[in-house]
Amino acid sequence: MNLHEYQGKSILQSYGVAIQNGIVAENSKDAVKAAKKLTELTKTKWYVVKAQIHAGGRGKGGGVKLAKSLDEVKNISESIIGMKLITPQTPPEGKKVNKVLITEDVYYPGNSKPKEFYISILLNRSSGKNMVMYSTEGGMDIEKVAEETPHLIFYEEIDSALGLLPFQARKVAFNLGLKGNSFKSMTKFITNLYKAYVGSDASLFEINPVLKTSDDRIIAVDSKVSLDDNSLFRHPDYKVLRDLEEENPTEVEAGEAGLNYVDLDGNVGCMVNGAGLAMATMDLIKQSRGSPANFLDVGGTADAERVEFAFRLILKDPKVQAILVNIFGGIVRCDRVAQGIIDAYKNMGDAINVPIIVRLQGTNAKQAKLLIQESNLDVIAATAFEEAAIKVQEVLLE
Repeated sequence: MNLHEYQGKSILQSYGVAIQNGIVAENSKDAVKAAKKLTELTKTKWYVVKAQIHAGGRGKGGGVKLAKSLDEVKNISESIIGMKLITPQTPPEGKKVNKVLITEDVYYPGNSKPKEFYISILLNRSSGKNMVMYSTEGGMDIEKVAEETPHLIFYEEIDSALGLLPFQARKVAFNLGLKGNSFKSMTKFITNLYKAYVGSDASLFEINPVLKTSDDRIIAVDSKVSLDDNSLFRHPDYKVLRDLEEENPTEVEAGEAGLNYVDLDGNVGCMVNGAGLAMATMDLIKQSRGSPANFLDVGGTADAERVEFAFRLILKDPKVQAILVNIFGGIVRCDRVAQGIIDAYKNMGDAINVPIIVRLQGTNAKQAKLLIQESNLDVIAATAFEEAAIKVQEVLLE
């Protein structure tokens, strides 16, 4: 579950991570009120207006702007709220901005020049360990840094049984070239950041930039936080942070019905029972010169109502040219699944306008294939994996 910047910062602050202060607003009037309150709290005279969407690169898209007065806060907020913000991480049509975060200006003059760093914590799937990834080159172009100067990206792997050790926090601060008060502040920042990552059951914490201010404070100026959905039962207070308007509406609808669905860019819809078989089915489609349009695990039951709902989800994608149903009948009998497919097909009528290939294997697979063949519906039956692949290829070449 992805969070907005202001939500991620709230979690960071609860674990003692120093952040750039800010107040969220849904209209320009509240934005001005937020700016006034920030001045009372922090004495700031300039403000940063930040669009709140689930995507990076907001600054490049015009979603982050500096306001030097309350009038500018009002005007900038009015221009950002309601806009379709397009960044390298949004769909081509962009994402609508429904709220902005008004933050204090932290790039004030002082004894030294402010410096931006990049820091993230995530799981290294190769080693099975959590990892701190960091760089001296923080800012908007961290992807370019990783591509062109990979030696400027540092890594620190953490033993989950021991946690982040003090010498590792000091190593991060040293590699970032810090000393004195900023060195001490960074070791504390990294220590608390890791506590927040583990304590919130996150799958990603990305802070870009982490700022060393002109008076040697270390603060999170931005935050990109993803929480593990499977851990939300341990954090009931985090569930309310989910913003459904930022998510794919088809995926949200599928989740509410208890289906595991992920929207993809291909042309062959998939309906499968079991995540492992679903992955294998996607490979099968690629081998058949097609491309999967979705990942869809209907689970252990496949009655007519569930199958019909799955068909309707898949057919919402205009790119779908065919649907492959791949069911292994273990506990659930294949003939019952076949009857569910037939009933769903009849209920939907002309709503199904693409070829359907059905591969049923397992308990009563032969009876299931016979049911489909005798249904007189435009459904292509298959038994073997290879046979299903050939049928998919034939359909796409027609």
